[in-house]
Amino acid sequence: MPVSNLAVEAETANRETALKELARTMADEELGDLVIVEDDEPVGIVTDRDIALAVAHHDDLTELTAADVMTSDPVTIHEDATAVDPPATMADGAVRRIPVVDDDGKLVGIATLDDVVATTGEMLDDVATVIEAQSREYEPDD
Repeated sequence: MPVSNLAVEAETANRETALKELARTMADEELGDLVIVEDDEPVGIVTDRDIALAVAHHDDLTELTAADVMTSDPVTIHEDATAVDPPATMADGAVRRIPVVDDDGKLVGIATLDDVVATTGEMLDDVATVIEAQSREYEPDD
């Protein structure tokens, strides 16, 4: 399964988006991140943690924008990568969210650790079904 099947639509903002607007969008959309784009290419990512840290480190938040709090040059993954690739990419980059890009580096979605765990759970369920069907000694608990 390609990563593009695992990815969900990413909510985006630009470098000039005010911190308050970022937080409001995350709250309204029930998200933990926004991908910061320029010409449809991911140039940064802002997480709810980035916003919390900004509140802790700045007395005046009124002038802060995405550019002030974002992680620049986010770790990305190609849409054709397999669904088993995101965990290693996340581990290498020490991230929980990865923008998914096409051949031109344009944003096509985002894959999160939650997506990986859910997909892994589904895969393991399928594996368990095969093992149960082929195991002579297996007797399900009823």
